[in-house]
Parts: sequence; structure tokens; C-alpha cells
Amino acid sequence: MKQSSEAELLRVFIGESDKYQGRPLYEVVVEEARRCGLAGATVLRGTLGFGANSRIHTAKILRLSEDLPMVVEIVDQPERIAAFLPELDVLIKEGLVTLERVQVIAYRHSHTE
Repeated sequence: MKQSSEAELLRVFIGESDKYQGRPLYEVVVEEARRCGLAGATVLRGTLGFGANSRIHTAKILRLSEDLPMVVEIVDQPERIAAFLPELDVLIKEGLVTLERVQVIAYRHSHTE
């Protein structure tokens, strides 16, 4: 995606302690998105949250959690996101996956490293 256009935002809500074949799941999702040629992925670490089991996960010092909320966000063209969903389905055993339409205003990168 190089120009302003309609796109989709895929969000994957998982826990920091979630694993896939012994590796952090959020890392595996990002690596798989890259392998599939998606435009990019970002992992956000939450400081407070709860999921389906209603257990609070927090980063407060007095109540350290080893399973903070993690959100992986991926923005790309709808057909590319659709092609990635079956790959994601193999990886995600527990969590929440959402999809929404977004308007990309700018997507720029430097050609220098």
C-alpha cells in the first residue's frame, strides 16, 4: 500500500503469555504477517485489561501480572487481509480477532537504511 486508500485494520487481542510452539504468540503472528507480505504489523502491550474469563491483568507494581494484554495490529488491503486470515486461524487458539474498515491517509517509508 503506497497511497491513500480504503484498507482494513486487523486486530488480534491475546495475552503476553500465549505461546505457539513454545514461542511468544505475538511474535509468531508478526513474523507470519511479514512472511505473507503484509504491509506491516505493530504489537501494543496493554497495562490493564480483562478477557473472556473476566480476570484482571495489570502492570501495577503490587500486583504483577505475567499475562498482560497484547494487541497485534495489521493494516493492509482487504484482499491481503482475507488471504492472511486462514494462517492466523491456525495460530490463535484463544483470544479475540476483529476486523474493521479504515481510511489510509498516508503510508510512507524511507528508501535509505
